[in-house]
Amino acid sequence: MSLLTSLIQASTQFQLAMEKRQTPPSGTESPAGKVQTNTPETEPSSGDDRFTPSESSAANLASLKARRLAMADYKQTVGQDLAFVRETLRHKLAEYNLHPATALNVSKNESGNVAVDGKMIDSTRAQIEKDLNVNKNFTEAFNRLSVNEPTLHFMDNALKLNQAYGVNNPLLDTLISENQQFNGLQDLVHRYDTLRRSVSAEQLEAAGNAREYAFNLNARA
Repeated sequence: MSLLTSLIQASTQFQLAMEKRQTPPSGTESPAGKVQTNTPETEPSSGDDRFTPSESSAANLASLKARRLAMADYKQTVGQDLAFVRETLRHKLAEYNLHPATALNVSKNESGNVAVDGKMIDSTRAQIEKDLNVNKNFTEAFNRLSVNEPTLHFMDNALKLNQAYGVNNPLLDTLISENQQFNGLQDLVHRYDTLRRSVSAEQLEAAGNAREYAFNLNARA
């Protein structure tokens, strides 16, 4: 046999051997095909929950909405009015030579005017009330507090309970808009005020919020 013939045969055998290695055995094609076609049919049974809204997913959405609230900004806004009201009352105690630890309770009477209650003679109390009612900056700050602070108190408590126990407050969820643009403090205050008007006084007290607002001062606290 010539050298050329031997090379041709060797080349042919090598090519056949490579083709056999690249082509899977005919007996294994069918099982592989079954596995590939059956897999898509069985996968959805273990992943159905991904496409079905559940209570936990709804709770997570409510929690996500609550986390977007600018609580630090709200607290700063309310804190400015709190500080102003507190300092004004402290100055009044000093102005009328009252003990700096004298407890004062400031609220609104039936006429909508500022009313003061504390351990002092009636003439002094009446004069302090008169001074506060003619102080435009004080009355405006107190009016803002009377609506802003209860709203902030409610939201803060609801968020703390959510963080501590994972409990979402459905009332808080109704206050929060899906559009963050409408979640300003005054937007939330308006919705909360509407909510307060629709529930009973007993429900508000059970939630820790009284229907009537009052500011309490103790200079040593």
